[in-house]
Amino acid sequence: MGARLNAFTSPVAGKAMKHFVAAGKVIEDSPLPAATQELVKIRASQINGCGFCTDMHTKDAAAAGETSVRLNLVAVWREATVFTDAERAALELAEEGTRIADAAGGVSDEVWGNAAKHYDDEQLMALVSLIALINSFNRMNVMLTTPAGDYQPGQFN
Repeated sequence: MGARLNAFTSPVAGKAMKHFVAAGKVIEDSPLPAATQELVKIRASQINGCGFCTDMHTKDAAAAGETSVRLNLVAVWREATVFTDAERAALELAEEGTRIADAAGGVSDEVWGNAAKHYDDEQLMALVSLIALINSFNRMNVMLTTPAGDYQPGQFN
């Protein structure tokens, strides 16, 4: 399967991606833990069916020292014992933020309150921004049918 359009050779995509990547750098440099950031990117990408992003973020997380057990259990985090309470709160917020159209009223107060127990305002803003950004990347790659499997860790650094 090939991509419908090649975002890597498009001048329009290049200009837009420059801003996406800059936003990602702000989030990456935030006080939100790096491991949490990768877990959230993986979970949103799984929900959205974005093979390219799932491939990228599982490989980047593994290269950063994430265990295969945790990576293999992201999709079933509710039943897994390998995630901290804070990570679980972030994953739950990522799920509700990704499936925002499926819930009347969007993200529930309960889910928000749980995340707020574990993260300060700056971390929460980084988490919300991250969820919005990864969903944008996912949607672009899904619409373009960007193929997965060839990504090498750190390829876009």
